[in-house]
Amino acid sequence: MPASPSSSAQAAREALALRLAHLMKDARLTGRELSRRCGWHPAKTSRILRARAAPSDADIRAWCTACDADTQSEDLVATARAVESMYVEWRRLHGDGMRRVQQDVLARNAAARVCRAYVSNVLPGFFQTAPYAEALMGTITGFQGTPNDLAEAVAARLARSRYLYESDHHFVVLIEEWVLRSRIGTPATMAGQLNHLLTVMPLPSVSLGIIPLGAPRTVWPLEAFYLYDDQHVVIETLTAGISVRQPREITDYQRAFTGLSTMAVYGEAARTLIRAALDATG
Repeated sequence: MPASPSSSAQAAREALALRLAHLMKDARLTGRELSRRCGWHPAKTSRILRARAAPSDADIRAWCTACDADTQSEDLVATARAVESMYVEWRRLHGDGMRRVQQDVLARNAAARVCRAYVSNVLPGFFQTAPYAEALMGTITGFQGTPNDLAEAVAARLARSRYLYESDHHFVVLIEEWVLRSRIGTPATMAGQLNHLLTVMPLPSVSLGIIPLGAPRTVWPLEAFYLYDDQHVVIETLTAGISVRQPREITDYQRAFTGLSTMAVYGEAARTLIRAALDATG
C-alpha cells in the first residue's frame, strides 16, 4: 500500500543527485574541487549530492561546465524541472489565484479516458455544484492567503463536468460516507450538492461507490488521490499537490483503489446513504 505520497518525488531527486555525482566522478573531481570551480561553498555541493537541496538551472549548468559536460546540461535542467513539478506547494501553485490550476486539471480530465478517484475530504471537482465549489474554494483561498479569483476559478472547475456527458470518458469514484455529511457552505448548499450527486449517478460515464462509516477497513483511510489511465496519480495533501509517475507507486495506488472498492456499496445502497445525508441537512 502507498507509503508517504512524497516518496516518488524524493526518489526522483535522489536519481538526479546520482547523475550529478556520476558526472563529477567521470571528471575525476572531488567535491571540494567541483565547489571551487563552481564558485560556491563545499557544503552546497554536499547538500545537492545528498538530495537535500534542489539545484537551480544555473547550478546545474555550472556543475556541467566544471565537469566538462556542457552537452548534458539542458537534459539535466529539464529533468530537474520535472522533479520539482512532482511536489509543488499549493501556495506556490495558487500564487496568482486558483484559476490556472483548475485549467490544468481540466486538461488532465480532457486527456484521460478513465479517471479513478478516491476522496476522503470533499467531493471531486467534476461532481461539484457552483455553490459548493464557491464555498470550498473560498475557504481554501482564505486559509492559504492567496489571491481571490473565485469567479474564474469556479467556472474553470465546473467546466470539468462536461466530460461526464461524453462517451469517451469514464469516472470511477469512491467516496467516504463522512464526505457526504461534512457540510461545505450552507445547509442549502449541501442539499443542492447531494441532490446533484443523485442526478449524475445514473450517467453511463459514472461508477460511484460509497464507503460506509461502519465498513470493516481492509484499507485505511487515505488522502484523496486521482488515478488517470493507470499512468499518472495526483495526490492532494493539505500543503501540496503531488504527481506520481513511478510505476511501482502507481501499482500501489491501483492496489489501494481495488481494496477500497471492495469496501464500498453501489447502486441503491449508495443512493440510500446519499439520501440519509441529504435528510440530515435539515
